[in-house]
Amino acid sequence: MTFSEKTMRAIEIAGKGGPEVLKLVEVDVPDIKDNEILVRVRAAGVNRPDVFQRQGSYPPPEGASPLPGLEVAGEIVKLGVAVKQWNIGDKVTALIAGGGYAEYATVAADNALPVPEGYDFIKAAALPETFFTVWSNVFDRGHLKSGEVFLVHGGTSGIGTTAIQLAKAFGAKVLATAGTAEKCEACLKLGADLAINYRTEDFVSKAQEFTGKKGVNVILDMVGGDYTNKNYKIAAPDGRIVQIANLSGSMATVNLNYIYVKRLIHTGSTLRARDTVFKAAIAAQLKEKVWPLLETGKIQPVIDKVFPLEEAAKAHERMESSAHIGKIILEID
Repeated sequence: MTFSEKTMRAIEIAGKGGPEVLKLVEVDVPDIKDNEILVRVRAAGVNRPDVFQRQGSYPPPEGASPLPGLEVAGEIVKLGVAVKQWNIGDKVTALIAGGGYAEYATVAADNALPVPEGYDFIKAAALPETFFTVWSNVFDRGHLKSGEVFLVHGGTSGIGTTAIQLAKAFGAKVLATAGTAEKCEACLKLGADLAINYRTEDFVSKAQEFTGKKGVNVILDMVGGDYTNKNYKIAAPDGRIVQIANLSGSMATVNLNYIYVKRLIHTGSTLRARDTVFKAAIAAQLKEKVWPLLETGKIQPVIDKVFPLEEAAKAHERMESSAHIGKIILEID
């Protein structure tokens, strides 16, 4: 069947600002390149980078769609001439560099993954951004191994709920920080061995107590600011701190002695601007090592709330409230 749609509904960022700048518009359906697929989007994940883009601090990479949205799930409706591994009608979920808040999105064929068996599009759309990010940063860059101690800050974020489950599934002892008793309880239910309420408890002393002052092997940090020196303090010898955001600020005062005395590695990354070859390698690892865990139910995404596409502004309000536990999703009829 030949695809013939010319226009589609999408969410546009009409100037930087608050959630109110997200507007429902009608735009042209994007063209695909030879190595791309066109996906009829049924659900799209909402992520913190979308908020940063809306605020004007995280522009899309060169060549990417200016529309927000970094992950989608839906059916393939069109294939590029070089695409051999997919068929029209296949159900896929994918990490993209932009354009997810729309009825159709282009996807590099090698960056798409099959919707896990038993998953609907809502659950499938909750996978790519967090699972690609956690796998790349915790396992590839952080080299987390079975038996090590892992700490994630922001344990009930989309990243946090994924990191807790993946680290636990691969044999680590897991610590998480969160801002309320309810969120700490959610972390424990996901498998965390210790959840620390950062508003009422000192995560440094709690982590030291848990490890018998041996320290934490891998720390995934989205906070930055004054957390940086605290991370150095609780890191184990040869510890790895992986930075993926700095919600409390990009500047920090640190004691450099920790780095060479403990032989610490402080690294970081962003995925959006990485090329499709890099992302394809992560996709292959996820399909081999993580997708079976999703299909057996050993791990699964945590869904906070689902909004229709036209209520994208409300979805961003929910994200910015930090009240959510898990993923926020847009459903696209």
